[in-house]
Amino acid sequence: MHELIARPETVGLCSRRIERVERWIEKQVAVGRLAGIEVMINRRGYTAFHRCHGKRDLARNADATPESIYRIYSMTKPLTAVAVMMLYEEGEFQLDEPITRYLPGFAAQRVFTGGGYGAVMTEPATRNITFRDLLTHTSGLTYGFMQATPVDAMYRAQKLELPGAAEPLGDFMERLAKVPLIAQPGTQWNYSLSSDVLGHLVAVISGRPFDEFLRERVIHPLDMVDTDFFVPSSKVNRFAANYEKGGDGRPRLLEDPEKSRFLQPPKAPSGGGGLVGTARDYMRFCQMLLGRGVHGTTRLLGRKTVELMTINHLNGDMAAMGQPRFAESNYHGIGFGLGFSVTLDPARAQIAGSPGEYAWGGVASTAFWIDPKEDMAVVMMTQLTPSSTYPIRRELRVLAYQAIID
Repeated sequence: MHELIARPETVGLCSRRIERVERWIEKQVAVGRLAGIEVMINRRGYTAFHRCHGKRDLARNADATPESIYRIYSMTKPLTAVAVMMLYEEGEFQLDEPITRYLPGFAAQRVFTGGGYGAVMTEPATRNITFRDLLTHTSGLTYGFMQATPVDAMYRAQKLELPGAAEPLGDFMERLAKVPLIAQPGTQWNYSLSSDVLGHLVAVISGRPFDEFLRERVIHPLDMVDTDFFVPSSKVNRFAANYEKGGDGRPRLLEDPEKSRFLQPPKAPSGGGGLVGTARDYMRFCQMLLGRGVHGTTRLLGRKTVELMTINHLNGDMAAMGQPRFAESNYHGIGFGLGFSVTLDPARAQIAGSPGEYAWGGVASTAFWIDPKEDMAVVMMTQLTPSSTYPIRRELRVLAYQAIID
């Protein structure tokens, strides 16, 4: 599958206006926000803009190029959702079915009601977690890094963290199932290890390791040649460094690419944040979704399944479900589908866009969005942790949309 390239005007974009994206990219590096950045804008099946600027690795003076490999972290979640929905299409489960059919350890869970760490009060869960709860992040699970409740303190104390667990995925899930939920299943939107549970469910249902299933059923068919759960030794010279904002406001090294945990296959492949890959690879994945399950001659999902995944499954928007903000994003007017955020009302979200557009990003400031109404997909890759450091995703959205002229 070769990348199709077109002049902006042939796909309804303005060359002069799209130069504003290039100037913005150059500015991010010039002012010291980012070490390097790569942006792809695809419309009507053609890439009309693809630029890299700055450094993949400042210490080694290595340029950001289209061959650069990035930690995509939570942009792993949509691939996991696709894998899960492939099994859904094969009749293995229903969305409202409890996951206890396959993971009995998640039966009879308790839910946090108050108290502090060491004296946590709980009540019985009113029902078991369903597949839809996991796909929509309404399971009652959380993340240890949230620093919001005594429950996430328990995650930290028990080292319930992915990627990076030192035990097989099944053992990790057995321990996770014993920790209280932070809300009754289905009642609140809380970003969480839900996608990691989904990855384990893929393994249990298919009878194959999750990473193997994802490679053979999703990654390889889409020719995502540089996407995997680790960077092989032959590609380390293309792996980007990860940065954080330093005291002087400029990028400070957070993880050296030659000393990264991503250089070895993980003991527990993370469906929530374990992949590395290139912008070109991820755009192929976006093209499959924009094609409603097909890219080129490769079909992963049926059209109706993609339609189901990319509509809002919450009772209202994410703000109404308990999370008005996450990272740098405002979640008023934003719902959640089966693996992605979904724009409901651009006016309430206070950002240019279209109803029905779906998106997500990663903690190192990577991002993508897909707009079926405009037949457009955008992928941004950089490595700055956390993604809330600067509002670069929102800035790029405005710049991409202002270039549309038809």
